[in-house]
Amino acid sequence: MQNLIQFQKTFELYLRNNEFVSAPKELYEPANYILALGGKRLRPAILMASHYLFNDQVENALPAAFAIEVFHNFSLVHDDIMDVAPLRRGKPTVHNKYGLNAGILSGDVMLIKAYESLLTTTSPRLLDVVRAFNQMAIQVCEGQQMDMNFETQPTVTIAEYLKMIELKTAVLVAAALEIGALIGGASKEDASALYEFGRNLGIAFQLQDDILDAYGDPKKFGKKSGGDIVQNKKTFLYLKALDTATKELAEELTGLFSKKSWDETEKIATVLKIFDQLDIKNLAEKKKEEYWLHSLKALESVNASAERRLILEQFANGLMNRDF
Repeated sequence: MQNLIQFQKTFELYLRNNEFVSAPKELYEPANYILALGGKRLRPAILMASHYLFNDQVENALPAAFAIEVFHNFSLVHDDIMDVAPLRRGKPTVHNKYGLNAGILSGDVMLIKAYESLLTTTSPRLLDVVRAFNQMAIQVCEGQQMDMNFETQPTVTIAEYLKMIELKTAVLVAAALEIGALIGGASKEDASALYEFGRNLGIAFQLQDDILDAYGDPKKFGKKSGGDIVQNKKTFLYLKALDTATKELAEELTGLFSKKSWDETEKIATVLKIFDQLDIKNLAEKKKEEYWLHSLKALESVNASAERRLILEQFANGLMNRDF
């Protein structure tokens, strides 16, 4: 019986054996750099786990898993450029280490390499796999644009925010699961159910991330609490507070999020006090649990052995119970 850790290890070995070795090195070295920075390799691992629900030959899913991971890292390279981010996973970002032009061009070639790997997948349903990948890739770009729009958009609704995190974060998880299932020989209905499992889980994951940013232990979460507040990010917590608050309290909160020059500690404390007054953490937890339960219901509907589904169920439970 396989497990997620084994899938992660198998994929990590495959990734190392498929390092980009082409010239010029100025193009490929930045791509290898971002891929070597690590991460938990959860997206390729769950793609393999989804395949395993229907087929033991998990090695057949490795090219698609590689495509998902390379695409994910390509999107991080370009996101970091747009965000002018200095660090990624505690190390210099690609554009910070190699220069802006290298960041753009190496990201471009990573996207092409992702498709190149995807097309080596041995499956009679390759066309469906490519369509699923294409839809995901477009939606991730749409989500990133929505996120950037929110920075200057005067008002953002909760529905708009949930749609943004679905596109920017959740569809990549959902597509990984759908693609793994398709390659494994799943029915259209089971592949769709796994997509819904991943979509709902991805939204719940981002809501959990919003909560942890405001209320998590910095030592466990890996960064200072209140970062979203300092950066005036329109997260679910902020939008729910505006939706719940009195006119006076909403105006105070809006004023706090319109200021860039402010003592960070005081600002975080003031905003959290408003959140606590409105019971925002509890409301966010309830919304997160709503999506989480929808994800588990979708997983339960999949026609595969309960023992194999348990791998993905444990993955979902682990994400939702994390405090980092």
